[in-house]
Amino acid sequence: MALRDVLGLYSDIDSAVAGVDKLAEVGIHREDFEVLSNAPYPEGAFGHDHTTSRLGLWPVVGACCGFAVGLLITGGTQVVYPMVTDGKPLFSIPPMVVIMYEGTMLAAVIFTVLGAIFESRMPRFSREIYDTRITDGYIGVLVHSPEESVNSAAEAMRATGAEDVRMAEARATKASQPARANRKGASA
Repeated sequence: MALRDVLGLYSDIDSAVAGVDKLAEVGIHREDFEVLSNAPYPEGAFGHDHTTSRLGLWPVVGACCGFAVGLLITGGTQVVYPMVTDGKPLFSIPPMVVIMYEGTMLAAVIFTVLGAIFESRMPRFSREIYDTRITDGYIGVLVHSPEESVNSAAEAMRATGAEDVRMAEARATKASQPARANRKGASA
């Protein structure tokens, strides 16, 4: 099954919302298209459901990894190089806590930055269709649809006032996955 991208450019938000609604009427699911703009719009402005963010999970995983590495470094160092002094315990807890805390915080911050980068889908390796007028204030609706529904998507965007509709070349996908499964859901 081949996927093809269709980009519709709208000059105002009302016609873009009408275009999004028309795409839903045609049978294109919300997971199959993205709304591109140069300005943030409130949640639900383009009729999509609220999606949960996994960004909060990244610092938790990072904190756990940092704690484990801090524990491994401090505990491992004291086991490998034991310094028993006057019958004191081998593991000195107060210095271990400081190193584990610093490792926890460092890893949580690093994982938060990485999570923000990946959750905002910044490393895009695929070449998608794009128009520089989006940075000038236009609103783009980018549809990722199978080859057989490309024309209906383009006609729906033209019918709702898209100033320009562009189509990209077809790209092959795995036949076992539907079109929605190939893309991560997008938010406006």
